[in-house]
Amino acid sequence: MMGTKEQLKEERDKIVKGLEETYKRLVEFKKQKKSPLIMFRDGKIVAVDPNEVNPTTIYRRKSV
Repeated sequence: MMGTKEQLKEERDKIVKGLEETYKRLVEFKKQKKSPLIMFRDGKIVAVDPNEVNPTTIYRRKSV
């Protein structure tokens, strides 16, 4: 039987995988529509050409 920590890790991994796939689909959609991605960078909201971003992203935990 899995413990709570293992269950949480499994759920987190599924969520992260889903977010990564969603990001990939969003970038492809924006490329097809020739529409900019709206992002928050360096404290500002900016429009970014979808051809200038990596079509995939990897979730990394920030160190606390």
